[in-house]
Amino acid sequence: MTGVQSVHDPIARAVIECAADAIVAVDERSRVTVWNPAAERMFGWTAQEVLGRLSPIVPDELMAEHNAVQERLLTRREGDGGQISIATRRFHRDGRLIDVLIDTSLLKDRDGGLLGWVGVYHPVEDDEAAQHHTAERARLVRRLNDIVADLNAELDLGTVLDRITGALIELTGADAGGFVRIEGDRLRLVSMSGLPERMRGTTADLRSSLVGELLRSGRTVRLATGEQRLGDLIWSELEGLHTVALGLSFLQNKPYGALYALFSGRKVGHTELELLELLAGHAGVAVGNAVAYAEVVRQRAHERAVIDSSADGIAVLDRDGLVRQWNPAAHALTGIPPEEAVGRRLPFELPKVGEMLTLPLESGVWLNVLAAEIEETGELVVDFRDVTEAKALEEAKDLFLATTSHELRTPVTVVQGYASTLTHRWDELADADRRAAVATIADRAQSLGRLVEHLLRGARAGADELAVTIETFDLAKVLEGVVAGFRSLSDLHRVELEIADDLPPARGDALATDIVVGQLLENAFKYSPDGGRVLVTAHREGGELVVGVVDEGIGIAPGDHERIFERFVQGEAGDRRRFGGVGLGLYIVKRLTEAQGGQISAHPASPAEDGRTGTRMCLRLAVADDAQ
Repeated sequence: MTGVQSVHDPIARAVIECAADAIVAVDERSRVTVWNPAAERMFGWTAQEVLGRLSPIVPDELMAEHNAVQERLLTRREGDGGQISIATRRFHRDGRLIDVLIDTSLLKDRDGGLLGWVGVYHPVEDDEAAQHHTAERARLVRRLNDIVADLNAELDLGTVLDRITGALIELTGADAGGFVRIEGDRLRLVSMSGLPERMRGTTADLRSSLVGELLRSGRTVRLATGEQRLGDLIWSELEGLHTVALGLSFLQNKPYGALYALFSGRKVGHTELELLELLAGHAGVAVGNAVAYAEVVRQRAHERAVIDSSADGIAVLDRDGLVRQWNPAAHALTGIPPEEAVGRRLPFELPKVGEMLTLPLESGVWLNVLAAEIEETGELVVDFRDVTEAKALEEAKDLFLATTSHELRTPVTVVQGYASTLTHRWDELADADRRAAVATIADRAQSLGRLVEHLLRGARAGADELAVTIETFDLAKVLEGVVAGFRSLSDLHRVELEIADDLPPARGDALATDIVVGQLLENAFKYSPDGGRVLVTAHREGGELVVGVVDEGIGIAPGDHERIFERFVQGEAGDRRRFGGVGLGLYIVKRLTEAQGGQISAHPASPAEDGRTGTRMCLRLAVADDAQ
């Protein structure tokens, strides 16, 4: 059986068969495809024994070196010489190790397709110098293997770069070294040894640097001597520097940076450049691992920041439905800290994936809950937000609609009834009855108009659309007009007005104040159904004008003095069936008062002579600037 497979050219076959040096080729799976007679003589195995099988000549402890050479050839650029030469050892069939010098190249077909690798083996002279060189070479390779293993186990980028620089000094014997990273059109020194610390982080122009020249050459390593004019960032920082060895490092097949080995003492040879090239190749892998890990860490930190800063509660559940992440908003919404939530089930019902669920907590908080699945891990992300305010607004809206329909239905029914009576029985009714019916219609229509006006004002107030004009106005005149209008509305109530003689002008909105005082008087009438005195007062207290409206009615229940100013709220003593209304009057009063910079409050009135207490409403407005 011939020792050459797939070599069809008779001349090429004859050259391989007759070569004095051992020639061994392997395919992409490291199976032997060429094993010439010289290889049989050097290693002891016949071609028939090794063809189509894994090469038996590489010792286990040198397998990493063997693989590194093959990998480096794959990543080399065109113009790099096409081969790597190393001095190493290989097995003989009888078990002994023999010293050889190997020239390894890529093996390609005519179209450039990869067939494998071919090595030409030269015997090394069996003298003391050659043995020392081979032993030293083997030691360095073993050390390189240890360094590579150490680099690949480290994931912090800064530590990886520092270890690469330290390994560079150890393996090449350089007097100083550094790693520069390519950042656009600049170089940055990110790791160094044997150079001043002040240089760390300094930058240089890429184009005029050694790295720039190396990139333009298409090669991955080079030597530069002191006679060359080189404007490099570290060229002149080592006294006595005579040679720089430079090797490119690649990340995802793109130049990432370069290793510098600076020599000011010993001479540099082929071995140092070869070790630098191998280390640079492994550095790219280690840097790639560290960069990928840093990106994962950065992405996780970003995701964690998004989760932690979210206003929504977010929980991540594992496949068993147990909480694994619990953000600060989840703690705030439920009151459950992370240490109590993690490892347990959710404190509320879990909705189906993609469906929204609205549910209450024991605290009274209402939540909208939505769940989504992470298909890759089977985990669930549960998002929940506080919708208590929206829920309360929805309930208030329902109450508003129910109450409004009731309040509107009563006057409308009365108007419809009397209008129908007049339409069908006009001639049968006496003149006094007809007048009474028309008066009732007018009265109910007026009530209906006031109700609609309150609803519209309440809607505008809730939407923050109450517009006021702040100016100086005569508060006494406004109060006199309002009181005069109310005195004729009830035979049961006696409206009195007491205004201090020295009352200064007010600063605010006269029309808004008119509406406020009118609403206060209307409430005083409504909640004192048995009549009595209604007293309106006005006086100055410091920089404020104080308007009081005091009635002798049923008063306000304890605890309701603040609530009565909310929308759709009446005091517990206010029976809707008895007094009517939708609870918007005092809400509008508060909104109009605050819009002009004033304050409104409710208090129990001092007991009257007959024992009735009633209510005192207190309106405070600012004194006009020119009256301060």
